Amino acid sequence: MDLQTKKDIFIKMNRAIVTCKKCRLCRGRINAVPGEGNINAKVVFIGEAPGFEEDKQGRPFVGRSGLLLGEMINKIGLKRTDVWIGNVIKCRPPENRNPLLDEIRACKPYLEKQMELIKPKIIVTLGRFALEFLVPKAKISEAHGKPIRIKSYIVFPIYHPAAALRNVAIKKIMIEDFMKIKNLINIDIKSITNEAEKKEDTAQLSLF
Repeated sequence: MDLQTKKDIFIKMNRAIVTCKKCRLCRGRINAVPGEGNINAKVVFIGEAPGFEEDKQGRPFVGRSGLLLGEMINKIGLKRTDVWIGNVIKCRPPENRNPLLDEIRACKPYLEKQMELIKPKIIVTLGRFALEFLVPKAKISEAHGKPIRIKSYIVFPIYHPAAALRNVAIKKIMIEDFMKIKNLINIDIKSITNEAEKKEDTAQLSLF
């Protein structure tokens, strides 16, 4: 697929997302947040859902968490324009509550299509929710900083920047884990153990 065709598909999909009414979250949003960045990125960052500032601006990770994420991206020699950043859920849940199952199901096809088009090498999950979306039953406390091969992707779980801002110890761990991304960009994906694919209880891994 040529770049212009891919851009056109993203434009159409973004229009569909910002006008989406597939679940109750459309009623309380200011702006849906489709995601943004390089549509040919090797590295994508996936969070849970938009927060207050994201809802206001229609852009992902633009609040305090976004500032920290941007700093960390720069530390591994990349810019925000080099990567793609999005969320599992495209609209802010009321009071930043956890997304509900029907909301997840409504939004799921958008993220699946985005990943199908971008074809990243590394999907960095930010926090527990994004990790569990891709790797059911995984625990962020155990999985953080450990690459998981799922088909043609490397899923790399790290703590959410918001958690790092609340807890100094978690911030230290997040920074240490984040720096590993630099090496993963050039690693042979086949060298990553794909134990997650072998477990019966993670059969849902075939999301993309």
